Amino acid sequence: MIITLVGGGSTFTPGIVKSIALRREELDVNEVRLFDIDKERQDKVAVVVDWILHQELKCDIKLTVTNDPETAYTDASFIFAQMRVGKYAMREQDEKISLRHGCVGQETCGCGGMAYGMRTIFPMMQVIDDAAKYAKPDHWILNYSNPASIVSEACRRLRPKARIINICDMPIAIIDVVAAAMGIENKKEIVYDYYGLNHFGWFTAIEHNGRDIMPELRAYIKEHEILLPAAYLKDKAALAPNSSKGNRHAKGSWYYVWKGVYEIMENFPDTLPNTYLNYYLQQKEFVEHSDPTHTRANEVMETREKNLFDGIDHYLATGVVDENVFYAGSHGDWIADLAIALKNDTKARFLVITENRGALPNMPYDAMVEVPAYIGKNGPEVIAQDPIPLFQQGLMMQQLTCEKLLVEGCIEGSYEKVLQAFTLNKTVPSMKVAKEVLDDMIEANKAFWPELK
Repeated sequence: MIITLVGGGSTFTPGIVKSIALRREELDVNEVRLFDIDKERQDKVAVVVDWILHQELKCDIKLTVTNDPETAYTDASFIFAQMRVGKYAMREQDEKISLRHGCVGQETCGCGGMAYGMRTIFPMMQVIDDAAKYAKPDHWILNYSNPASIVSEACRRLRPKARIINICDMPIAIIDVVAAAMGIENKKEIVYDYYGLNHFGWFTAIEHNGRDIMPELRAYIKEHEILLPAAYLKDKAALAPNSSKGNRHAKGSWYYVWKGVYEIMENFPDTLPNTYLNYYLQQKEFVEHSDPTHTRANEVMETREKNLFDGIDHYLATGVVDENVFYAGSHGDWIADLAIALKNDTKARFLVITENRGALPNMPYDAMVEVPAYIGKNGPEVIAQDPIPLFQQGLMMQQLTCEKLLVEGCIEGSYEKVLQAFTLNKTVPSMKVAKEVLDDMIEANKAFWPELK
């Protein structure tokens, strides 16, 4: 059993490998391979990965570090894809160009998300093709490269037979926060219903051991005027961007995102929104409290990125590893659990991004939607949902059409279709602004985007 991590130089790699190693018996894994086009970065991350496998956990999993696709994929059973095309330097451009024009500056939503998506579509097709060429015939690609909504639509269009499951950890991060706020120790006892598009959805029911906790959760959010655990709110230091405490999704500018959950639910209380809906429903307010000179990309570069590579340098100099410098937690656990469900045919319940095919009866058949599914050896068995309300349907159709136009424009090299996508996006105030942002994005992405005519 070989598991390959595409984007082996990611700051998330050490935590994911640790999750794999802790589940090595269930996965029956013999070898982990790191694959990245940035050799220098990956070689540094591999130092920590090697320490985790062979010193901290003292397991016999072989570690291979490579920049060669054939070496990376040959006979692999699972490919975990976590690419960041253009790295944080381009994320910073995505966010700051958007804000300069008065639009939401965010990694996966709005103009920034569309720019990132266009950088990622064709590299993801290369991963699919290389895996088909070299990996085991029954391999699975578990893709959590952002923006998952655009990537999954491109996969549907360009590689419809690919053995790929597109996933996102943000709903899991939200459930982590819900569990902490409600005093629930074992978050695996929580079962929820959810529908939407990736980074654009709603929790309709949340149960703990069969008990509906949505009324208590609504009351908690209303009382605190935010969805964050009381312990976080009492310890302000835990909310600082450089804090090693608490949930990584609750630090720095994330505070306004959790505050926004309260603001949305004051108007629409029946469902718990995915936090990313803030960028679409409160775009004006999020632009106003954003710093166009210091975005979340800067926060990450100054904390998670810096801490990991400073920690690696410290280990190389002293032989001492500070485990606080790498992120390990539900992100990696969830991905490893998904692989276990596929391998062992457990039919465990997960949230996945998949072609609708009637799961949401009043959304298009070919829409890439995010819904619960049972996972077994043959992939997702989607759990059908009730028809969604008109308000949510309208929002989803606008976003879905935006994403379809973007993917079509990227494939066809059509400036007009990409401009239509930017114009249609709810975070963009006008056609004129859409064109100004797009033209700046084209200039910034010359090394990554296809030519648009």
